[in-house]
Amino acid sequence: MRKMAGGRGKRIHFTRLYSFSCLKSKFGDKHSQIGEKGYSRVVYCNDPDNPEQLQLRYGSNYVSTTKYTAFNFIPKSLFEQFRRVANIYFLVVACVSFSPLAPYSATSVLAPLVVVIGATMAKEALEDWRRKKLDIEANNRKVKVYDRSNTFQDTRWKNLRVGNLVKVYKDEYFPADLLLISSSYEDGICYVETTNLDGETNLKVKHALDVTSSLREDDHYKKFKAIIRCEDPNEDLYSFIGTMRYDGQQYPLSLQQILVRDSKLRNTEYVYGVVVFTGHDTKVMQNATDPPSKRSKIERKMDKIVYILFGLLILVSFMGSFFFGITTKNDIHDGKVQRWYLQPERTTVFYDPKRAALAAFFHFLTGLMLYGYLIPISLYVSIEMVKVLQGIFINQDQDMYYDETDNPAHARTSNLNEELGQVDTILSDKTGTLTCNSMDFVKCSIAGTAYGRGVTEVERALAKRKVDAQHNIVNFSSNLQMSTDDITDLGKSIKGFNFKDDRIMHGGWVNEPHADVIQKFFRVLALCHTAIPEVNQETGEIDYEAESPDEAAFVIAARELGFEFFERTQNSISLHELDYGKGRKTDRSYELLHVLEFSSARKRMSVIVKNAENQLLLLSKGADSAMLERLSRKAKEFEARTREHIKRYAEAGLRTLVVAYRELNEDDFRSWEEEFLNAKTSVNADRDALVDAAADKIERDLILLGATAVEDKLQTGVPECINKLAAAGIKIWVITGDKMETAINIGYACGLLREDMKQIVITLDSPENSDLEKLGDKDDATKASSESITNQIRKGRAQLSSSGGSSTSFGLIIDGKSLSFALGTDQEGAFLDLAVNCASVICCRSTPKQKALVTRMVKKGTGKTTLAIGDGANDVGMLQEADIGVGISGVEGMQASMSGDFTVAQFRFLERLLLVHGHWCYRRISMMICYFFYKNIAFGFTLFWFEARASFSGQPAYNDWYMSFYNVFFTSLPVIALGVFDQDVSARLCLKHPRLYEEGVHDILFSWPRILGWMLNGIISSMIIFFFTTNSILHQAFRRDGSVVDFEVLGVLMYTCVVWTVNCQMALSINYFTWIQHFFIWGSIAFWYIFLVIYGSLSPVVSTTAFRVLVEACAPSPFYWLATLLVVVSTLLPYILYRTLQTEFNPMIHDRIQRSRLRGSGIESSDSVKMGIVKDKSRYQDSLLVKQ
Repeated sequence: MRKMAGGRGKRIHFTRLYSFSCLKSKFGDKHSQIGEKGYSRVVYCNDPDNPEQLQLRYGSNYVSTTKYTAFNFIPKSLFEQFRRVANIYFLVVACVSFSPLAPYSATSVLAPLVVVIGATMAKEALEDWRRKKLDIEANNRKVKVYDRSNTFQDTRWKNLRVGNLVKVYKDEYFPADLLLISSSYEDGICYVETTNLDGETNLKVKHALDVTSSLREDDHYKKFKAIIRCEDPNEDLYSFIGTMRYDGQQYPLSLQQILVRDSKLRNTEYVYGVVVFTGHDTKVMQNATDPPSKRSKIERKMDKIVYILFGLLILVSFMGSFFFGITTKNDIHDGKVQRWYLQPERTTVFYDPKRAALAAFFHFLTGLMLYGYLIPISLYVSIEMVKVLQGIFINQDQDMYYDETDNPAHARTSNLNEELGQVDTILSDKTGTLTCNSMDFVKCSIAGTAYGRGVTEVERALAKRKVDAQHNIVNFSSNLQMSTDDITDLGKSIKGFNFKDDRIMHGGWVNEPHADVIQKFFRVLALCHTAIPEVNQETGEIDYEAESPDEAAFVIAARELGFEFFERTQNSISLHELDYGKGRKTDRSYELLHVLEFSSARKRMSVIVKNAENQLLLLSKGADSAMLERLSRKAKEFEARTREHIKRYAEAGLRTLVVAYRELNEDDFRSWEEEFLNAKTSVNADRDALVDAAADKIERDLILLGATAVEDKLQTGVPECINKLAAAGIKIWVITGDKMETAINIGYACGLLREDMKQIVITLDSPENSDLEKLGDKDDATKASSESITNQIRKGRAQLSSSGGSSTSFGLIIDGKSLSFALGTDQEGAFLDLAVNCASVICCRSTPKQKALVTRMVKKGTGKTTLAIGDGANDVGMLQEADIGVGISGVEGMQASMSGDFTVAQFRFLERLLLVHGHWCYRRISMMICYFFYKNIAFGFTLFWFEARASFSGQPAYNDWYMSFYNVFFTSLPVIALGVFDQDVSARLCLKHPRLYEEGVHDILFSWPRILGWMLNGIISSMIIFFFTTNSILHQAFRRDGSVVDFEVLGVLMYTCVVWTVNCQMALSINYFTWIQHFFIWGSIAFWYIFLVIYGSLSPVVSTTAFRVLVEACAPSPFYWLATLLVVVSTLLPYILYRTLQTEFNPMIHDRIQRSRLRGSGIESSDSVKMGIVKDKSRYQDSLLVKQ
């Protein structure tokens, strides 16, 4: 158990801190709504069997996250399957096959449909069973519940009821939404970890009502009864409105008393709580919505192809029925019978020459069934299987495993694998995504003097941009140059502290000219925070549980420089402090009166303390934009120099905060405190605004002390990764909340911006705009700002136009305020046009909402694939808005990774995820779908040619079971192996030649010319197979007795040629053979012969036309084997010739790389391949578009 400094004897009472000052709530406007619509829940505490509560029929605590139940699985799953238009078609065909219209038996149609649907339903059932097992585990956890025997007994979670009194122990999860009654601490506080809810790893503190916090023993609950009236179940995790009537008094309730299901009790021995919401009424389950449904561009295009095939099916069926109608009508001409052997004068309605139009209509329906093999029945289930296996390979890639945090890459969805190979634009967060989000205190400015002799990564990158780099790394306080890495090596490495300057270290600051200011500066850092000290009982060292890495770095810096924060109590903070007057360390305690917490709107944090001399002090730190304007006019002695240092720190890529303080008058403080507490204790819609207004009144007339600078280092491999992605033709946008100077220099450090790149800067940070804002006329200021943005965008586009044809690249930088105008309806189009024509874009000072809006603009405006990557909760909107969301499992919790479609541990792994797995998956899925349509068209059109030869009679060329097993057994496994294992080039070459990725960006491998080319190849193959087969055996003796080929033998010969051709075509298309692919390809061909032998050995009643056809007719005939060889070779010859010519005279990127790999052991350099590719860019793109 973590223990507070000072031991368990000193219990912490936080009721006077800012976070808990609202606990002594007054009844606000919303409390008046209790009992009305939306606020009607009534809970009888410790009395779940109360008759009035039983009448309310609240739900149980049983939770189910499954998609199906045992009762609805079959109907619901079938409904999901038949939402696909292809499956509906095959179902209709199966039903109609029981009629005389069917050209084959009903069983042969139903069997493959049942296999495909059954396989997909089995996959759904397996996935749902996994969810079911997790539900069973959660529902059967145990918790202590107070029963009628006045003792706490173990009860399963699923049996909990509203009103139950429960006891939860340390490190246990809360089984439902509970009202905190009391805890092991005297003042009723407890620590809660909410990682499962919001991904945040820092602990939250909850507090029971004072009136119940004394109920700390089991015996205290024998007569405990209370009534809670509160809001109805809702998804809002950050608010709760309710009241509790206890001992004849009514008390307001807030979120501070609510323990949410699936959060964990930490650092507290036990708590007592009353169940308020159960099961699916709990807040976590109310938030359990499915992520937005995303479909890849290939999948959407595949639907269009299926519709094209349906159109082709209808066209072919119409053509067959048209000619059938003409031929049937002509069977009786001028009273004479033309085809006497069909006895047309005694036929049924299906062949009646007197009703030829009706017969043609029925033939049209027959044709729709006969040519149904144009539609690949196993396409969807095959793709699903392939994508799942691809996802497994991504998860198990050792090169994307981060051993420091034990985090592998994880494909949270397999629907978007191929989309990874088509990314046009990446939109990235900065902090925690490009950087480590592990802050180091490296520099500071105190009393106008800069301290800290380190050189940051950004400064080293800036130095490389200058010719005289060895003279231009400027240290702000001296000429001593030292790398921050070198600093660390000088002594023991301390996490969060990478500072070196002998002037103030080791007590040296007492000899500085402004020692009193330095003392106050580090005092503010040691006191102005919400961190909790943790003492290691073995070593005695103190660690800190802080809300952010920045805050931890400040407290650690203060400790290392002589101001050690070691204890926090209910109303005090204690320091081991160096007294420069006495020259020794002393313990000083400060009474903590209020904490004004940091928020994104306030951009600052303050504490109000009273020191041993009874001085009231306001200690504050915050962003320079929020702090400098609050300085006292009489206390700006160091402002100019501090501003200069802040600017230089920002240019060095450091995060800065301004530190200030103020002495308070006792009377003024008491007057303000009353107003502040009134604002805090009100519970209404304006509460936050009232609190901010009250805080704003006291956070004025501050005295400047200095500024801090912390470094958030770039993650390993970020510059190299960005360079590779840029070389692959991917545009990269960085959307960050940092200042413009910081973002620009981070851009240079990571390679996003280059020295040869011209910058287009769009900003409203100008004196004219500032003057308008100060005048207070919002309308005029808004109009002027809008016009300014319009002009800046126009000038930027003019710069791009004037450089047309040159090799100059541009980088666009825009701040958040300008972005709000640029995203307006009248500016968005022009801004997007400017941005997409720049090589890099950096958006500074951006809000989470702006991140999502920018992502939506790029996605919809360009129509190309976007990928968003981030690590924090503020990135979730951006991840869900993008075509692909990649979450980084970093310091800021797991919310981004839980919301992403893919998860990686470091930004650099994006290089392999896209350039290797993305390229492979895109190529595999594209090849797989094209091949599916090819093999089905090649097979389906042999039926059409045969029917034309047979007077469009509707007679199929093959046995029923031949046709049924074609897609299921004889051609399906090789295409699955292609989708899982094929590689055009190795992973090493994918990374060495990033331009290979452009095949996906331009959608070359799944373009309409390529798709139609494969379809045409299928039609040509069917023609060669049919006409070569029929003409080669037309008048030839086939058997030894001289008999010619009959209908059964012709069908087997054609089918054999089809099976050989499509599988050999697959062998020609594969670039990377494994034993699995060999086994599937040649095994599928072998299985055709095995099937023919087994099926042909059955009774003629079952095998019909296949009875002993191979053993007795085909196998003994040399002509059968010779014809098969010649027809297959002739069918493959056009494709072989085309690929040979294309590879030689108009090669694609992968063709060049493959050819260079095969020319000896040495590989052509990346530059030589690149030069061959880009020497004529327009020719290169045109040649790609016509491949196959």
